[in-house]
Order: sequence, then C-alpha cells, then structure tokens
Amino acid sequence: MTEYELFAVDLAREAARVSLPYFRGAYEETDKGGPGAFDPVTQADREAEAALRVLIAARYPDHGVIGEEYGEDRPDAEHVWILDPIDGTRAFIAGLPLWTNLIALRTEDRPTVGVIGQPYLDEIFLGGPSGARLLKGGTEAPLAVRPCPRLTDALIATTDPDLFTGSELGAWTQVRAAARLARLGCDAYAYAMLAAGRIDLVVESGLKVWDWSALVPVIEAAGGEVTNWRGETPDGGGQILAVGDVGIREQALVTLRRAAL
Repeated sequence: MTEYELFAVDLAREAARVSLPYFRGAYEETDKGGPGAFDPVTQADREAEAALRVLIAARYPDHGVIGEEYGEDRPDAEHVWILDPIDGTRAFIAGLPLWTNLIALRTEDRPTVGVIGQPYLDEIFLGGPSGARLLKGGTEAPLAVRPCPRLTDALIATTDPDLFTGSELGAWTQVRAAARLARLGCDAYAYAMLAAGRIDLVVESGLKVWDWSALVPVIEAAGGEVTNWRGETPDGGGQILAVGDVGIREQALVTLRRAAL
C-alpha cells in the first residue's frame, strides 16, 4: 500500500474504535433536520469525526479536511481528507449493520484514496493507487466488480426511493423496471458490495461530497465506474451512478439523463 492508503486504513480503524462501542448501545442523539424532515446525528458521529481530525492534524498538518459534522478546514489545500464519520445514521440508530465510516483523500480535486469501513462486520474496503482490497480479520482479499453487460440481468440498489424528487423518481422507477432485482436501504454499503462483485449498479441523488468521495476510488480500483447522471465526473449536483460493468452505464443513462441536473 502507499503511504496515504496505509494512513486511510489507520483512520478507518480509529473511526471503528470510536463509533462501534455506541452501536446498539446508549448515546446522545439529536435531529438536525428541518420541519417535516428527520436528519439524525449521534454522539458517535461527532466523536468519530473529532478523533479523525486529531490524527490528520498530527500526521499531516498542511492537509485540509472536509467533514459532515465540523465543516471545512483548508478545503483548497493540495491534499484534503473528506470524512463522513457515520454514513447511514438511520441504520445505525435502528441497530442495522449497514452504516459505514467513509474516508477519502482528495488530491488536486480528485478522490485518489477511499475507505468504506463497516466496524461491526470488521470490514474495510480500500481503494487507491495500489488497487482495491477487503481487509477483514487480519486478512486481505482483492476486490473486483463482476461482468453484467445487460441491465435486465442487473442487481441494483438505492437507499430510499422517497429521497428522489420530481423527475428523479420517474427515472429510478424506469431503471428499476428494467433491472432483474433491486435492494433498498443499504446506504454506502451498497457501493462496497458493488466493488465486491455482488451488486451491479447503484443510483442515488442528493448526495454531499462526503457521501460519495470515498466510494469513487474503491469502485474504480475494483474495475467499476462512478459518474453523475449525465455520465460525467461526479460533482456538486449530488446525483450519482455507480456501475460494475460499464456496459450497463449507457443503458441506465438513457433514462437518468432526462432527470439530470
């Protein structure tokens, strides 16, 4: 592994050390959503991000940080760590082991190292210059997407169709109708399963930079591709399409482009 990949793994283990003891336990929880919305944040979210920021500042004081809970610090630096301490907080508070710790390193405006960590299952999905691998129980195994050139054969996923707005919901519905099987509610863990060759396509919208940055290096190093709904590099619009086999990308984009931002 490269220096930054090794450090990303260290960060993932620190995030696990802080967050896992709270899972299915007692913790403080608040709702940062507006009227009619529920957007929970827990003590585990805040403490995990705070711990990661301490490690980054000690090891790389010239690096920037962007985190969901504590905002931006030097976001224009050459190297910026992007943190989502707990992606899938709703799953976390429901006791479901589908939440993850997301950690990415952005270098010159491009995610180059990514980690999707699931502490309860003792899994770290790592992607970067040295490739894609799963670290679990002291062992390492390579990650690789699986071939699936036809959307009609694909297993696809999204977190919750209710998160799609307007024409986005219609676009998802058409993609879902074409696919063989759809799974819901997996949050970022669905992207880990795509990199592991278990899921073929994930489509979501409304994502922030900390929601998608970590998954890009993992999926790309495993042989897949991540774009927006226009088929371009992911951006601030928050619409994400991840595929294992690029053969199904255009099949999905026929529909998704009509609702692209």
